[in-house]
Amino acid sequence: MMIPDSPLHDSSMENGTMEIPCTPAEESRIVEELTAKAEANLREGNSYYVISSRWFKAWQRYIGKIENGYPFDSNSVGHPSVAKDRPGPIDNRDLIVNEVVKDKDEDLLLHRTLQEGHDYELVPEEVWERLLKWYKGGPVLRRKMISVGEHHKQFSVEVFPVHLRLIDSRDQSEAVIRLSKKVSSFVLAVILSLMLFCIVVSKVIVFLPTPSHNASLCSLYEKVCQLKALDPEKVCIWDYFNRKQKTLLNSSSQTLEESNIQMDQEILLEVPVDGSTRVSSGNSLAMIPVESPGSTSSIAGGPSITNGTSRHEQTTSTYGDMEGGHDGLKPGSGGDKGLAGLQNLGNTCFMNSALQCLVHTPYLVDYFFQDYSNELNKQNPLGMHGELALAFGELLRKLWSSGRTPVAPRVFKGKLARFAPQFSGYNQHDSQELLAFFLDGLHEDLNRVKKKPYIEAKDYDGQPDEVVADEFWKYHKARNDSVIVDICQGQYKSTLVCPVCDKISITFDPFMYLSLPLPSIATRSMTVTVLYGNGSSLPMPFTVNVQKQGNCKDLIQALGIACSLQSDEYLLLAEVYENRIYRYVQSPSELLATIKDDEHIVAYRLPKRDADLTRVEIYHRHQANEGKLFLTPLVTDLEDPQSGADIYLSVEKMLSPLRRKGLDTSRSMDYSRENDSSSSTPEEKMNTCSSQLLPAIKSTVEIEGDEIPSKDFTFQLCITEDNGYKWRPIMKDTPIRPGRLTKFLVEWTEKEHEIYDGSHLQVLPEVHKSRIFANKSKQEAVSLFSCLDAFLKEEPLGPDDMWYCPQCKEHRQAGKKLDLWRLPDILVIHLKRFSYSKWLKNKLDTTVDFPIHNLDVSKYVKSKNASAGSHTYNLYAISNHYGGLGGGHYTAYCKLIDGGNRWYHFDDSHVSPVSESEIKTSAAYVLFYEQVKHNLN
Repeated sequence: MMIPDSPLHDSSMENGTMEIPCTPAEESRIVEELTAKAEANLREGNSYYVISSRWFKAWQRYIGKIENGYPFDSNSVGHPSVAKDRPGPIDNRDLIVNEVVKDKDEDLLLHRTLQEGHDYELVPEEVWERLLKWYKGGPVLRRKMISVGEHHKQFSVEVFPVHLRLIDSRDQSEAVIRLSKKVSSFVLAVILSLMLFCIVVSKVIVFLPTPSHNASLCSLYEKVCQLKALDPEKVCIWDYFNRKQKTLLNSSSQTLEESNIQMDQEILLEVPVDGSTRVSSGNSLAMIPVESPGSTSSIAGGPSITNGTSRHEQTTSTYGDMEGGHDGLKPGSGGDKGLAGLQNLGNTCFMNSALQCLVHTPYLVDYFFQDYSNELNKQNPLGMHGELALAFGELLRKLWSSGRTPVAPRVFKGKLARFAPQFSGYNQHDSQELLAFFLDGLHEDLNRVKKKPYIEAKDYDGQPDEVVADEFWKYHKARNDSVIVDICQGQYKSTLVCPVCDKISITFDPFMYLSLPLPSIATRSMTVTVLYGNGSSLPMPFTVNVQKQGNCKDLIQALGIACSLQSDEYLLLAEVYENRIYRYVQSPSELLATIKDDEHIVAYRLPKRDADLTRVEIYHRHQANEGKLFLTPLVTDLEDPQSGADIYLSVEKMLSPLRRKGLDTSRSMDYSRENDSSSSTPEEKMNTCSSQLLPAIKSTVEIEGDEIPSKDFTFQLCITEDNGYKWRPIMKDTPIRPGRLTKFLVEWTEKEHEIYDGSHLQVLPEVHKSRIFANKSKQEAVSLFSCLDAFLKEEPLGPDDMWYCPQCKEHRQAGKKLDLWRLPDILVIHLKRFSYSKWLKNKLDTTVDFPIHNLDVSKYVKSKNASAGSHTYNLYAISNHYGGLGGGHYTAYCKLIDGGNRWYHFDDSHVSPVSESEIKTSAAYVLFYEQVKHNLN
């Protein structure tokens, strides 16, 4: 089955009509009810469907779920009110890698960089079936819900099933194993037959019936042996990560995730001979016993753990995982300490960036290179039984002991996924969110308090702040005492004031990091192509600078100045996608953040008129190109068009700037086509306007009249009605029933290409061509101190965060003021680049000017205690985020411990030196500062 060539056409509708069952409000109600029912019955194995965000948001606008979805402002002169269009067939083609569906749509591969909420949405099976019934389309992208996590299990839809590469040690053949749907017995028989006759390196696919992350090693053995026609009792499968034998994967109920098997990695198949197994060494194969000694290194710096452990446990244990490319924890050479990169395991750059910042934190390096085993708190119900701390300690020691050899953090990622299911799988996540979870989890794993005491709240009215703050800190330390509290936690003073009775409430709360807002003064460069509705000029792109947090009104004003817009004209903004108008973005209040950098935005320059107008959209199609739409649509406003002649004249006028020089532009030119429509039958004319149109449905084609185009015109027009569900060719005297919006199609042939130069409408520039590693201009930079001022200024609580006033006995929207009271040794500052609302996610690329040396925050500290420590800090690490929400990338800048001012750029496995002057960029996301200790001597 081939994927449809266009989202405007669906082969499933060839023999039937698309169902239009109900109003937008009814569609909304039905989907809401089905979604609520599905959410109330969540269970492992439920089917969910991936659907393109582009289409889904168009549907949400249609049903009124997205605010500012209406394309025009009805109060603006010359802006007729146009109803929201019903979206066409579901189009998921922008999500998939495959161009041809081989067996089933649900076996299609998705692009790995896709992000939920940005590129795709997940809908329950019942919702998908209803949307498919209403809109048709596809392809179908079915996925299963799985249970992830150990102690706090969560349901998650496995969007990206795991793929493994099976290497057969006997002949070095390779088979790609995709752990997804169960393959039919017939297909499996065909695969086995191909394997028997294959004389070259084979590449086939076999499917496991269970969700891939939950698939057991036993299932893996069964399928591999079924593929290779081997006895499961007589084979060995090895973890062959990085083409090196790591761990023998014993056939058991242990899952792939628990075994640290990663996306796209290799596994090695070996067939034992006489009680031994083949083990590759370089390019040769050697015969050695299956048994292999466990590691003798200790993850916590204590004695080796070998007694009381089975051979399998020793082989697969965290303690003996030497995946970092070295054997044991031998220190690296002096010049290479701390210069090991972290391999990307599949969208794990966010984790690598955060980890590099932590492993270059001096206090943590000192701590984890000592014996910290006596501080592991394995009974803490809020912790991870010490396993997360062990995994991090082992990883830190590997990174500092492997020289420049990159380390694969597979064990750490496995532990993280078990205790924080939100970070399982292979989706991109946020480095700051990881840091927040990890530092808290590390604290609980290392909490020296084995049994937390109950502490009753007290009334501190009238007592000095210093006394109250010390009491709060003492009680906090009585329940929380770890190396993380020692070095990373500070204390706020939080003041709430009732707006009615002026009651003041003061508390002193701990903090692990500061999340600072960015003042919204940054600008954004946007490129928009202006097209002239009266055909007076060629399309022209204009680049303007607008406020990042502005709205469409700001963009229209800037464009109007750039293109010298006259007082009797206005600009109509629209997004063009796949050569059709995807949506209008004319609402003045619509935020510019809804317009993404990779979109194509056009502005139609139209005259203002007081009369009721018909909005005319003109699309283009070339008969020789399988009827696909091409070129940028044209838009104009017409006053009371009566016949086809009005449309033909308007279209010819709009196309006039495209006429090639040197051609006779008179309308009396001899016009003849190879397939002259004057001799065509009505059926042939119907075929001329093919079934690809906006979208076309063959069973609803209506052709009215037998008139033929006049030779005064060099093109054929078709009209679409009812949002594209009926269509017909129009002639010069075809009557036109004017409406608020009418769509037409220009049929291009080779003759039209000889007359008109369509290249001017061929390529539209993106709104902004991102240069990922480019610094922002200094004019856009804001000071880190202005971010601190914005964070610490008094402001009222939100209506959803009301404070209960003990004096009024009512919830009040109190004013809140934060101050710094106690500062930690390590000050972590999170710059809030990402903002979220109900319908909007946005990233600020504002450049923040932060001090590298001697950051002095003393003016923000309200404590008068002289022993509170230094208020000056030096920067030692940065977690960077480049790009936008959908395709961003994380790296880190870190200063070597005891390495002077030597800075390095950690980009996953790649580590390179960088000068101190280069580390200030608009990508800075999380800053790590170390307190400057005063010399008491």
